[in-house]
Amino acid sequence: MQIAVLTFDGFNELDSFIAAAILNRLRAQGWAAHITSPTEEVTSLNGVTIRRQQPLGFAAEADAVLIGSGSKTRDIAADADLLGRLRLDPERQLIGAQCSGTLLLAKLGLIGTLPACTDLTTKPWVVEAGVEVLDAPFVAHGNIATAGGCLASQYLAAWVIARRAGVAAARAAIHYVAPVGEKEETVARTLRVLSPFLLAEADLSDRCG
Repeated sequence: MQIAVLTFDGFNELDSFIAAAILNRLRAQGWAAHITSPTEEVTSLNGVTIRRQQPLGFAAEADAVLIGSGSKTRDIAADADLLGRLRLDPERQLIGAQCSGTLLLAKLGLIGTLPACTDLTTKPWVVEAGVEVLDAPFVAHGNIATAGGCLASQYLAAWVIARRAGVAAARAAIHYVAPVGEKEETVARTLRVLSPFLLAEADLSDRCG
């Protein structure tokens, strides 16, 4: 399972690093989450400069793609050339976006008329793009998921794991990273948020099978 964590200049460290770290808990099972960027180096909104692990084109090959947020997302959303290089396939890939990353999904035409989640700062821009914004941390429609709030990255990571490796694997990954003394509470909350969408997907699979 190869995952592209799309990370642009001005990125929010919490979005990219938390999701990648949780997903890489399954490295022993052959999983790998890669920081994927259009340039060799990107600098976070707090001035942390990192080197990418994969070029932007890797997103087209990956089994799953997560799009984080950042201080320059509106500029990226207006860059037709850059958006044109993002070739994502919701029929084959799991695709998730967080906070202002939801704006990119909207501009790519991957949300359509479906309601989505984002952060409070980005909400007016996403609404302007024609998307209904929910007052919720996470929502999924088939292979497309969106999340709102910096710490909602755990929901996107757990959703990918649950969809591709099962709920038990998602539970174990969240249990590992959760604070001591709050592990069971954190796991329960995460699964409570995700369960309606996992059940909906399972029901759809049963009807199609």
